Amino acid sequence: MNSVNDRSRDIGEFIPAPDDDRIICRCEEITKGEIRKAVHDGMFTLTEIRRYLRTGMGLCQGQTCSKLVKSIVARELKVSPAELEPATSRVPMRPIEMHIFANEEKEAGQDEE
Repeated sequence: MNSVNDRSRDIGEFIPAPDDDRIICRCEEITKGEIRKAVHDGMFTLTEIRRYLRTGMGLCQGQTCSKLVKSIVARELKVSPAELEPATSRVPMRPIEMHIFANEEKEAGQDEE
């Protein structure tokens, strides 16, 4: 069994650190302490951390913080960062107004004529 996914192991209790107020994910304003606490609350994977705290879900889509988050989680779990699976990433989505789709359909129809 992969040690990262072994949730029965004891990683010790959460002990606050002096630098826990350091902002790690600037887009979502998530601190190092919040990430460390999430691990101790049972979030052992980067995807769980992302869903729980929204790290990497801001404007930069994790370009700034993903390596930092990964190293913090690995340190708390006492494993190598290479043992952690990367968080599932998705393409940034933005709302599109329906008239844009309608115009595309009209333009595609004109090309076929």
